[in-house]
Amino acid sequence: MTSDKSGPFPQLPDWLGKPQRFWLASPLAILFTIPVALLFGLIGQQLFPAAAPPNFDHLAGLAGLFALVVFAPVTETIILGAVLMIAQRFVSPWTAAWIGAIGFGGIAHSLAAPTWGLSIWFPFLIFSIQFIVWRQRGLLWAFFVPALTHALHNLGPALLVLYGPAI
Repeated sequence: MTSDKSGPFPQLPDWLGKPQRFWLASPLAILFTIPVALLFGLIGQQLFPAAAPPNFDHLAGLAGLFALVVFAPVTETIILGAVLMIAQRFVSPWTAAWIGAIGFGGIAHSLAAPTWGLSIWFPFLIFSIQFIVWRQRGLLWAFFVPALTHALHNLGPALLVLYGPAI
C-alpha cells in the first residue's frame, strides 16, 4: 500500500513515507537497506579489488560497540539533520535527501575508505528520507527514528568487526 498524496514523499510505501509506527519503520528500513548496501559493497569490491576497507582496529570491546552503534549514529544524525534542515530551505525534499545521501554516504564515508561510500550512500538516502518524513511529527522524532535505524544498521557489522575474529 502506498501513501496518500500528502507529505514530502507521497510516492513511497507507508512504512517509509509516513511518520507512523517507528517500531516498524526502522526494522523495515534495515531489511531494505542491508541487502542493497551489501550489493553495492560487492560491486565496489569487484570494481576496486585493491581498495582498502574501513579500518576499525582502534575499536575494541564494549567501547567499540558503543562507538559504532550509539555514538556514530547519534552524532551523524545530528549533523545530517542540520544539513537536511538547511537544504530544505532551498531545495525539494527529494533533492535534500540526495544531498544527505551523497554528502554523508558517498563523500564523508569515502574519506575513511575510498569504496565505503559506494555501499553506504543508499542507507544514508533512507536515513535522510526518514529524517524529512519524521520531521512532520517533531524534531525529536526526526532525530530519533533515523538514529535508531542507523544504529540497527550498524549493529550486525559492528558485532562482526569487533567479535567476528574471536568466533
